[in-house]
Amino acid sequence: MWFKNLRLYRLTKPFTLSAEELDEQLATKAFHPCGNISPFSYGWVPPLGKHGEQLTHAANGYIMLCARREEKVLPASVVREFVTEKVTAIEEEQARTVRRKERDQIKDEVLLDLLPRAFTRSSHTFAYLAPKDGWLIVDAASASKAEDLVSLLRESLGGLSAVLPSVNNTPTQTLTQWLTNQTAATGFVIEDQCEMRDPKQEGGVVRCTRQDLAAEEVMSHLTAGKQVTKLAVEWNERLSCILADDLTVQRLRFLDVIQEAAQEVEGDDAATLFDADFALMSMELALFIPALLEAFGGENESSWGVVSEDEAA
Repeated sequence: MWFKNLRLYRLTKPFTLSAEELDEQLATKAFHPCGNISPFSYGWVPPLGKHGEQLTHAANGYIMLCARREEKVLPASVVREFVTEKVTAIEEEQARTVRRKERDQIKDEVLLDLLPRAFTRSSHTFAYLAPKDGWLIVDAASASKAEDLVSLLRESLGGLSAVLPSVNNTPTQTLTQWLTNQTAATGFVIEDQCEMRDPKQEGGVVRCTRQDLAAEEVMSHLTAGKQVTKLAVEWNERLSCILADDLTVQRLRFLDVIQEAAQEVEGDDAATLFDADFALMSMELALFIPALLEAFGGENESSWGVVSEDEAA
């Protein structure tokens, strides 16, 4: 349950639903397994998995959610093989060439035939609402995966006023300045990993891992004009992560002081342990997220008025 990535969405209007009320709303988009000819299915499942029935799990004023995606696995090479066999058979039996439109129809027929027999794979995306702090926080490594969850939540609620956060200082310039000066914002310590890009179109990318970022060879890239787009940091000896210039947090890891506190929790049932971990994580992130935004000059609240078409619907 411990989040490994953070994608932040600022709630621009108060979120007033209780966990019980939200559970009722999510039930309209609950997960159902793929049908015979459905390529995928996406919906809400209990955050506690087999240990729970509710589609929400509340702790300390925060509400955990979980979306499940199930999709049929049909390798493109397998589909092409079946299509080729059918096309070849038609051309040989009827002594004519199969045109593109007919080939596409054959492909559709092949997919309909293979889908009921295909294996499935599933994945889960966790997120939690922090109504008192005004955030929706998604544990997703990619923007598309996070947006899928946010879109599902909007559909479940009939709308959600949430925007990506904006800060007063350009993140790329801030990260570049940190690395150049070898000094980060208060509470942050630079670690041993970064990514630098040439700002020119089609510019080069340099990635450093487990390396002394104060070394001359690293500094030479900055002197040449490259800008830092990702930087590994530690925060207050409590967590470490990679900060990206789109304000996402990657490879989040809670350090020993947090893990030791989690291990001290007494209880052997899944709900109790989940509550304890969730409470510890959410409390830490409630301190970390404001510090993160402050490190980039503070949040630019003027962006709160910018909503997408989905949000306005």
